[in-house]
Amino acid sequence: MRNLNLRYVDEEYDEKGILKHVEYHYPDSYNFGYDVVDEIAREEPDRLAMIWTNPEGEERRYTFGDMKRMSDKTANYLLSAGIQKGDMVMVILKRHYQFWYTIVALHKIGAVIVPATFMLTKGDVEYRVRSASIKAAICTNMNGVCDAVDSAKDIPSLKIKMVVNGKRDGWMQFDEGVEKASDKLERVETHVKEPMLMYFSSGTSGYPKMVLHDHLYSLGHLSTAKYWQNVDPEGIHLTIADTGWGKAVWGKLYGQWHMEAAVFVYDYEKFEPHEIMNIVEKYRITSLCCPPTMFRMFINAGLEGHDLSSLKYCCIAGEALNPDVFNSWFKATGIKLMEGFGQTETTCTVFNSVGMEPKPSSMGKPSPQYKVMIVDDNGNECPAGTEGEIVISYEPKPPGLMMCYYRDEEKTKKAMHDGWYHTGDVAWKDEDGYYWYVGRNDDVIKSSGYKISPFEIESVLVTHPAVIECAVTGIPDPIRGQLVKATVVLREGYEPSEQLKKELQDFVKHETAPYKYPRALDFVKELPKTVNGKIQRGVIREKDKK
Repeated sequence: MRNLNLRYVDEEYDEKGILKHVEYHYPDSYNFGYDVVDEIAREEPDRLAMIWTNPEGEERRYTFGDMKRMSDKTANYLLSAGIQKGDMVMVILKRHYQFWYTIVALHKIGAVIVPATFMLTKGDVEYRVRSASIKAAICTNMNGVCDAVDSAKDIPSLKIKMVVNGKRDGWMQFDEGVEKASDKLERVETHVKEPMLMYFSSGTSGYPKMVLHDHLYSLGHLSTAKYWQNVDPEGIHLTIADTGWGKAVWGKLYGQWHMEAAVFVYDYEKFEPHEIMNIVEKYRITSLCCPPTMFRMFINAGLEGHDLSSLKYCCIAGEALNPDVFNSWFKATGIKLMEGFGQTETTCTVFNSVGMEPKPSSMGKPSPQYKVMIVDDNGNECPAGTEGEIVISYEPKPPGLMMCYYRDEEKTKKAMHDGWYHTGDVAWKDEDGYYWYVGRNDDVIKSSGYKISPFEIESVLVTHPAVIECAVTGIPDPIRGQLVKATVVLREGYEPSEQLKKELQDFVKHETAPYKYPRALDFVKELPKTVNGKIQRGVIREKDKK
């Protein structure tokens, strides 16, 4: 094997074998499609790139040779349809296998892919198409996605619509077009600093921000796969994520293929823990990454009867990890969950690197790829034990950090100034340099002069035998500023009652500082979550405003 990734990085490790420095080298013409996918295909065309399956039992296997051929055909088809370098192309393909050769094709022709989730409504689609001047939409024929696009009327920029897995009036048939296209593609010259990908990233208020990335973003994810996920070039990696979210390219594309490893894709409608564990067993998955909530669901569903012995490494991201999940998973499997932190605007920024000893609930330490600090309101670095905002240096801009918020100079300047990108995430570090997540600036609860981390209270509540999961938020209060509120899902066999509410409140008082206990507490059947299983505290906050 060539160790393709070593063509782009110089690495330095400490005496314990833990990465302490990484430096990237790349040509100005670097392009993930040509220089990674095609290069592997040239030297090892039969190397497995992806296994795709669905609940109906269909299965497809793609080698890197297949991915080169299909991405070249797709690129030629897109060019013939009028999609050119610099065009904005919205792609809503769920976990369909077509997504992988479509994104590679768009990279090759220099168009900007704008992935989106299939859960968007008419208004969501219209906002995205208008604000980004989307020229083309490539969409699944499922879940009413095409209806949502068609309902967005009078948008001059939208000239091309392609449907996958079916036919539709007024839409080009993607699969037929790709099949007929030539597999001989002439290289389109791109530059590392040109736009490549854009995500709409929702905050706690206002319209979603448009996060624009250049071609270096794909290279920046080499560290995601190699140093955090510990992806095995001879193994199979599974990240559970829909292609409409940034986590998909974190765990189902860039870094994994830099490592020449195969990715596994399960094109399902609804997460079912036993189904995923059956897949791990059947396909001998070697590394797994998903949110802590999903690991909790595995544990609650029962690991008995599943052979998970193929798993060698497991990572978590998307939300802070409760210690009970870490300890339960380790007790059952012998595998320590390696937490990582990042944003749509970055790659994995702080993580438990390969070889590190994780501290349950700690994000780990800053990636050597970035210069990271925790600072106070005046921009001064916080000492150990003091909470502050996580910031990342952009002088020079490291591979993986966004270019800007597209068409929003004001938000860009607010986030990127004085040489630092301000993440808006609050954390503190301990004496060993490990980072501990507190929450988003908007998530941190400010009550009676105290700053309270929602995660800290959640970590206590989920250790109570009645609680299967919970979310902690702040609600307005005229006296204290905010009150702590817990939204709780109970385990089977427990029923909501005033007595149980009081018991949970007293439990928190005794397990942590009394001022942190939830003065408001709601019992619900389920928590609002993204399609990837991340708890949506913002949805709870918005509901409480009404």
